[in-house]
Amino acid sequence: MVMIADVMRYLEREAPLEDAESWDNVGLLMGDPEASVTSIMTCLTITDAVVGEALERGVQLVVTHHPMPFQPLNRLTTDRLPGRHVWRLATRSIAVYSSHTAFDSAVNGINQTMAESLELQEVAPLLPFDPPRPSLGAGRHGRLDPERPLGELADRIKGLFDGAPLRVAGDPARHVARVALACGAGGSFLDAALEHQCDVLITGEATFHTVLEGLDSGAAMILTGHYTSERFAMELLAQRLQQHFPDLSIWPSQAEQPPWQTW
Repeated sequence: MVMIADVMRYLEREAPLEDAESWDNVGLLMGDPEASVTSIMTCLTITDAVVGEALERGVQLVVTHHPMPFQPLNRLTTDRLPGRHVWRLATRSIAVYSSHTAFDSAVNGINQTMAESLELQEVAPLLPFDPPRPSLGAGRHGRLDPERPLGELADRIKGLFDGAPLRVAGDPARHVARVALACGAGGSFLDAALEHQCDVLITGEATFHTVLEGLDSGAAMILTGHYTSERFAMELLAQRLQQHFPDLSIWPSQAEQPPWQTW
């Protein structure tokens, strides 16, 4: 019999919780670690659709990237969020676990996986942990070999994400060699990317002024969208969990979708 605590131990080996940012809320956020589990669903974010799928399919554990709840709750009612999600899951004894920024930075985490998918060389953290730890640090940077035009790199990324639309800031014909990566809302990594003399920062989203600052400082930017930059990793995590717990039923949420449409 597999217990939620068994799954927790696996997830904590893959993404040690001490590597999460100090402001984050990670680990088992809801549930009984001694409860048994036969099915697990992964997702990027807990939404009404994701909760509905979890209830319909009778999962015992939801592994979400974005924590829920994230901030302390003063009240827990169904007429507001996240109270409604918490209540619906808790009353069906469905546990919730999140690694969030620990998974971003992990040795086999989101940023490292993206760096390997782009076949970057000499990969290292954008912001190394101090003191050094096995998970290296936050973000990644590396070298393209050979260097290639920015537009060609954008096409490569678009192919990795099944044609999902991108936003590209910079001259598509400009050759880039040094690449910085930061999944999610990674605009805050711009200074680190510049310190490492990166030609381009690839992230999920960044503010208008951050993009302008990057261009004025000589760094192009490729914005994949927050959902696109992280959802793929939760699909891969479901595969890894299934390999480690072959007797369980494990899948990435089928109901989860980006919150917008490309019009």
